[in-house]
Amino acid sequence: MVADQWYDANGVWTGSATFLEDGSIVMLYTGSTEKSVQVQNLAYPEDLNDPLLLKWVKYSGNPVLVPPPGILPKDFRDPTTAWKTSAGKWRITIGSKINRTGISLVYDTTDFKTYEQLDTLLHKVPNTGMWECVDFYPVSKTLVKGLDTSVNGPDVKHIVKASMDDTRIDHYAIGTYFDSNGTWIPDDPTIDVGISTSLRYDYGKFYASKTFYDQNKGRRILWGWIGESDSESADVQKGWSSLQGIPRTVVLDTKTGKNLVQWPVEEVKSLRLTSKKFHMEVGPGSLVPVDVGSAAQLDIEAEFEINKESLDKILGDASAADEAEEFSCQKSGGSTVRGALGPFGFSVLAHESLSEQTPVYFYVAKGKDSKLKTFFCTDTSRSSFANDVVKPIYGSSVPVLKGEKLTMRILVDHSIVEAFGQGGRTCITSRVYPTKAIYGAAKLFLFNNAIDATITASFNVWQMNSAFIHPYSVEAVRSLSRT
Repeated sequence: MVADQWYDANGVWTGSATFLEDGSIVMLYTGSTEKSVQVQNLAYPEDLNDPLLLKWVKYSGNPVLVPPPGILPKDFRDPTTAWKTSAGKWRITIGSKINRTGISLVYDTTDFKTYEQLDTLLHKVPNTGMWECVDFYPVSKTLVKGLDTSVNGPDVKHIVKASMDDTRIDHYAIGTYFDSNGTWIPDDPTIDVGISTSLRYDYGKFYASKTFYDQNKGRRILWGWIGESDSESADVQKGWSSLQGIPRTVVLDTKTGKNLVQWPVEEVKSLRLTSKKFHMEVGPGSLVPVDVGSAAQLDIEAEFEINKESLDKILGDASAADEAEEFSCQKSGGSTVRGALGPFGFSVLAHESLSEQTPVYFYVAKGKDSKLKTFFCTDTSRSSFANDVVKPIYGSSVPVLKGEKLTMRILVDHSIVEAFGQGGRTCITSRVYPTKAIYGAAKLFLFNNAIDATITASFNVWQMNSAFIHPYSVEAVRSLSRT
């Protein structure tokens, strides 16, 4: 859609589509008016038989929603996909704020043209600022599958996710939805949406994400926006800025019940080319080149085991009891700072001289409770010689259950590294801009910087093809859809 009406003259912004029971589709989207007031608008597909829905018709009665009393004109945006209430109405939520309290407003409708604002809020959290791109959807407590947005019941939890305009971080929480009054409460208020301790979809460069339900494959798919980490002048020079990440399936972790798990959609495997399988034992302080040829486009799936003697040693060492409380991926110095049980993992997009490299790694430490805590990190501090690039160290702790091996998957694509720890319990997306470790000069290394531990690594590495996007005529697309 093009910003060509008074109600979206300053921008066609985030929107969401809803499938109706008769098979038709409606789209609600935020427009910024000629006076920069944020309003919600309605659009329909021009041709419902077009499988790509390339053209949309804006409703003649737009806007259908304007900022309600008490909401500032620039604090009312990003409507969700609608879901059905028990009363048979459609319900949406829209992000906003009142002073410093982030909120999600709730509206009911029967025709998407006229709306009733509920007296209650879906949710609010003080001191979190403006909530953008709010998302709300059900997850199954028992099945590893996606659910239609309208599903509810005793075996269902609901996710509230919001993108924090102040911090540019996507936070989510798991909780219980009350259909009768359109409210939601978190299971654990100490990790409520948007506060510093709350869960994130991704601990790297990942923002303004939205999910949708794929009814054909019974899965919920998450799309995230990956911004740049270099300068605006560099963006202008290369002629583009920002992109979408690899789409991910998202489900509740039925093993923990306390977090989501995300995983690249299965279609990514269609890009896999040649593969190599490795099994290596890596001693303390070791760095091993992995012979896969060019490492600019890779898919890596790996599992690690720390040898039992090393684990027994640290578990019996009383002096190591506070390390887990003190460790932080962001503040503990990156992959070169050595501990008893880490860091260990892969250096991707690495030059043979290691002058440029991006390590993705685990770090295991003992806590005050004498239990081991695992962290999953990505260190971009040595990723590029370019001096106009932000190079943070990303990461967080990752749940590891008894009997589980440590596992990671890494998708490498020239300037993007997407890492998934423990089946996607913790995810990290990084933008890196190597100047030497590019194309055929990009290499892969396995490393173990632990002081005491020997690590066994078993992993597969696939060379990845590019996803060639070919333009199709409308007739060609329709022909494909009929086959």
